[in-house]
Amino acid sequence: MPEEKGRPALSDATRGRLLFGGDYNPEQWPEETWHEDVRLMKAAGVNSVTLGVFSWSKLEPEPGAREFGWLDTLMDLMHEGGIGVVLATPTSSPPPWMGRLHPDTLPVTEDGRTEWWGGRQHFSHSSATYRRYAAAITEDLAARYGGHPALTMWHINNEYCTFDHGDEAAAAFRRWLREKYGTLDALNEAWGTAFWSQGYDTWDGVLPARQPHYMRNPAQVLDFRRFTSDMLLECYVAERDIVRRHTPHLPVTSNFMPLWFGQDAWRWAEEEDVVSVDLYPDPRDPLGAQHGALVQDMTRSQARGPWVLMEQAAGPVNWRGVNHPKPRGLNRLWSLQAVARGADAVCYFQWRQSRQGAEKFHSGMVSHAGEEGRTYQEVKRLGADLARIAPEVSGRHSGADVAVLHDWHAWWAGAQDGRLSQRVDHADVLKTWHRALWQAHLTTDFAHPEHDLSAYRLVVVPQLYLLTDAAIENLLAYVRQGGTLVCGFLTGVADEDDRVRPGGMDARLRELFGIRTLHEWWPLDAGESVACEGFGGTLWSEELEADGTADETLPYKGGELDGLPAVLRKDRAWYVSTLPEPDALRDLLARIAAGTGVRPVLDGLPEQVEAVRRGEVLFVLNHGREPVTVEVPGTHRDLLTGTSVTDRVSLGRYDVAVLRP
Repeated sequence: MPEEKGRPALSDATRGRLLFGGDYNPEQWPEETWHEDVRLMKAAGVNSVTLGVFSWSKLEPEPGAREFGWLDTLMDLMHEGGIGVVLATPTSSPPPWMGRLHPDTLPVTEDGRTEWWGGRQHFSHSSATYRRYAAAITEDLAARYGGHPALTMWHINNEYCTFDHGDEAAAAFRRWLREKYGTLDALNEAWGTAFWSQGYDTWDGVLPARQPHYMRNPAQVLDFRRFTSDMLLECYVAERDIVRRHTPHLPVTSNFMPLWFGQDAWRWAEEEDVVSVDLYPDPRDPLGAQHGALVQDMTRSQARGPWVLMEQAAGPVNWRGVNHPKPRGLNRLWSLQAVARGADAVCYFQWRQSRQGAEKFHSGMVSHAGEEGRTYQEVKRLGADLARIAPEVSGRHSGADVAVLHDWHAWWAGAQDGRLSQRVDHADVLKTWHRALWQAHLTTDFAHPEHDLSAYRLVVVPQLYLLTDAAIENLLAYVRQGGTLVCGFLTGVADEDDRVRPGGMDARLRELFGIRTLHEWWPLDAGESVACEGFGGTLWSEELEADGTADETLPYKGGELDGLPAVLRKDRAWYVSTLPEPDALRDLLARIAAGTGVRPVLDGLPEQVEAVRRGEVLFVLNHGREPVTVEVPGTHRDLLTGTSVTDRVSLGRYDVAVLRP
């Protein structure tokens, strides 16, 4: 992300280490437990804890009151134990008195239902009352602890994820729209309100995307999603600016949820000193490691360098239908995978597993089994591993030769109710294409379609239904300058107002790929497929007519589209009008990548093994349950074991080698 001149960075908090720790909620425990926690933290190599995330009612038990004594004790205790503190503003969960005294602070759903206190994240992002109380508690926290020697970083709020359709949000939405469009005529044009007699004659008639009798206006919904992301960002920036004023030397972050629908993380990352994310792959998911790799690649790309794994689970979570623990070794493997892909901090929710409350069955670094439990013993081993490798990897960043393009606005627009196939989900398509590259052992960055792409040999667009003119020109320039572009189906269909472009695909893109006419989209039902030359396609197909300029085509075989192009290549631009079956997509992308000179870090890798280079250090990770031997030409030192490795390394189940030449 573009760095503000003079702003602190993650390195100011890590100081050459890998941060290790997690959310610490000592207010759930008697004070005598706190000293025991420090002993266990030090034994496990914990050097960082996050305090205060859900502590608002403890800090402000009634309006205007301040109870800081307990937090004073904890800040001092952490400092005495040599443990740094990431201090959170507690504004994600207002106290019950706020909703009771100020119902305007409570969010309202699209069908008019108030979301009450008793859980968390029960605040309206547009509420002036909420913002006033949030600023006041943030101001007092920053003033009291800004000079404390334990403080290393600020954590604003937690997992911003609220929507609000209430009256105050409606007024804020109208202000946002006035600023964007200026006039009602411009709004009506952008929203296409001539359809279904929706034309507005007064700003007071414009509402959030509340529940109508039938389908909502997709352009209105798109703008409401943009507005929601912006309102949440305003809340973050307001608190960030308060703590920055008190501690200009300390970095500030707020934790993303991975690939969350409601937040334009590209824009948010530009406002953060440190980019952080929470990551909870399902331990029973055979593709859990690939999901982790996708989130890690995306977060590293948003940070444009090292990043923070703010939350993960040491064992089971509590919010799936069935919550499985992590098998022995998996927690270590996935933690080191995050470091391999750029994390300079490995943290958990939470330190000590709760005995009460909604998350008492969510694991902690210290589980209900205590110090002798397997979870803590594995955490302790990981802490030692991170200390061994930190001098060689902390602060290092390695770029990739492949970029995958993603844009939240395209996702929002493509998710409209009236789309051609409810089976087509932007996030699922994105994951499928990233999985193909991951299974081809190719490390990728992510990028916004308007970013500078010149550093990449290969740019992959799984699906971008909405593309701005600037994004299209950027893709054209990338190919003209020698880059190779691969685009999936349903790309370039709409402009930034969700207005379908003439021809169903932007004319500039049709010319780029060698397409004369896109006659029809042919979505596929569940279980339905199309045969193509050399592979099968799923989910989608398109009736394309080539213009005769393509250098290579792979046709559909049989059915309504027999003989028409399923895949076209014109010079260095590829268009794939279906979703190839997983092995076929992997092989196609691997072939295209090889043609650009992009190759895996190691050749001949077993299917379940991942190899990632960070700086000069090579991580080799076995995601399988069976032992493997991996060819690693040359002589290396395994930083985890201190042993020398020549030409090959043996890995047990869920095992990792961290090799330095």
